[in-house]
Amino acid sequence: MIKLVSDTIDRSDINSLIEWLSNDNIPRLTKGDLTVSLEKKWAEKIGTKYSVFVNSGSSSILLTLAALKYTNRLKNNKVVVPSLSWATDLSSPMLLGLDPILCDCNLNDLSCDLDHLEEIFKTESPSVLILVSVLGLVPDMNRIIELCKKYNVLLLEDVCESMGSKYKGEYLGTFGLASFFSMYFGHHLSTIEGGFINTNDEDLYYTLLMMRSHGWTRDLPIEQQKEYKDKYRVSDFEALYNFYLPGFNLRSTDLQAFIGLRAIDKLDNYADLRNKNFKYYLNAIKNSELNIRSNHDDYISNFAMPILNKNRTSIIENLVKNNIECRPLIAGNLANKPFWYENFREVYMKNCDLIDKYGFYIPNHQDLTKDQLDKIIKIINNE
Repeated sequence: MIKLVSDTIDRSDINSLIEWLSNDNIPRLTKGDLTVSLEKKWAEKIGTKYSVFVNSGSSSILLTLAALKYTNRLKNNKVVVPSLSWATDLSSPMLLGLDPILCDCNLNDLSCDLDHLEEIFKTESPSVLILVSVLGLVPDMNRIIELCKKYNVLLLEDVCESMGSKYKGEYLGTFGLASFFSMYFGHHLSTIEGGFINTNDEDLYYTLLMMRSHGWTRDLPIEQQKEYKDKYRVSDFEALYNFYLPGFNLRSTDLQAFIGLRAIDKLDNYADLRNKNFKYYLNAIKNSELNIRSNHDDYISNFAMPILNKNRTSIIENLVKNNIECRPLIAGNLANKPFWYENFREVYMKNCDLIDKYGFYIPNHQDLTKDQLDKIIKIINNE
């Protein structure tokens, strides 16, 4: 079996975890000092001031949108979501009572179609764009940043599939107000379950810490805790169970942080292997109708290789017959999913409909061999 993903937690990680758990003094397992160390290490790795560790990449989207909503940082309730993205990019604004607007994809890097995006910005004047960098491919960040500035739109980057990808030498996830990363099994790195929110905005960072944990201030620096107590005339005793914002419990654990501290050290090597495989695929695959753009100054830490072919059914049958895992190209067109059309009007997405009908992706991970790549390529090219 040539699997779609390969576990990034290895035997050495498990042995180290067992040793840590076997300590005579039982370590703290809930969120504690290791989580703080992990957040600091991840922020330094990506190149942002702050990072918040949560229980999933999906929770990072929900929490950030909630933080912006409940601190009145949105000019209106409109949020642009790519129609080619993951379910929780869309369900998060829906569940928060925001108004999602779907944007078509392009067929070069599979992120937002920039003509359609600007049309939405002009006509709808939304508050937020959730930009999804699809499968590690790199969007035209300069143009997207220009559009967001021109139309006063907050940029949030969903980098859950693109950990390690870079635009002009800078990691994706450093260009917007905040960014989202996933540490789920099968992604570039794993803490079993988990996710990060990265930001340079101190006020947003403090809000995220509060709303991650019920809306209290325990995770804030002492000075900020005192400001809240003084403002609302709260005693030290009352502050233990006082809540200043509506919050969740989206914390992860120190057990997962222990795994994460080791995982971060693997990113560069794994990203290089994924990039190498991607380039090999790009040069060898001739039977795809996508025109994948890879500028010389982009670095693509590819999550999986996207394919667009009108003979998808027969190709997939051949892949499955040869024990090669494959999947639909993310979720296809979210406008075609019941949770959208049962609640919102039908919309036509020209490019995303093509992806929905004829798109799929094939394996790319750090453990693929050249023979396995060649076997996959041969089937895709129908040789």
